Amino acid sequence: MTLSGTPAPAGADKAAIAADAALMGRVAGGDPAAARTVVDRHLPGLVAFAWRMVGDGSAAEDVAQDAMLKLWRQAPRWKPKAQIGTWLRRVAYNRCIDLHRRARPSDNIADVALEDPAPGPARNLLAAEVSAIVRSAMADLPERQRAAIAMVHFDGMNNGETAAALEVSVEAVESLLARGRRGLRQRLSDLKPDLLGEFTS
Repeated sequence: MTLSGTPAPAGADKAAIAADAALMGRVAGGDPAAARTVVDRHLPGLVAFAWRMVGDGSAAEDVAQDAMLKLWRQAPRWKPKAQIGTWLRRVAYNRCIDLHRRARPSDNIADVALEDPAPGPARNLLAAEVSAIVRSAMADLPERQRAAIAMVHFDGMNNGETAAALEVSVEAVESLLARGRRGLRQRLSDLKPDLLGEFTS
């Protein structure tokens, strides 16, 4: 069953879902402005999510483009059960899993944004080293834990939206996040807490 046919998660923003349904209606009607709105609003974040999952820029772009193509095909049959971004994350997640079945991801998980209170060559070098370590730690997480961390901590999705994208319960998302954070803490135990930010909470 496609995500557009699944019930909306508890607490979902019904107004946003309705607005997305209207937008998809315009896309289905061939409105180029509506299509451009969808692309501008969702493609950059979708590429970033896929990059964090597969660790390769070219593959991430392919995943995002595949998801967008499926969205265009779904437009005439779109049902207001989920937000567009949630639906796209689900499609991208499934595609990333397919890629992982064929090859283990590289260590090039998208850079973690680290605050740099004192810019300079030494600090920049430290940030680069920390980012490389965090990328490697993210790549070692099980796929669903990595996806939950990426959606919540990087994409700003709430637990309900993440649950809909992964087609699991909110409780399962909370468990995935807890285990993912614990896994990152274990792998990053040698780093200073102030460099790990929210992953140490």
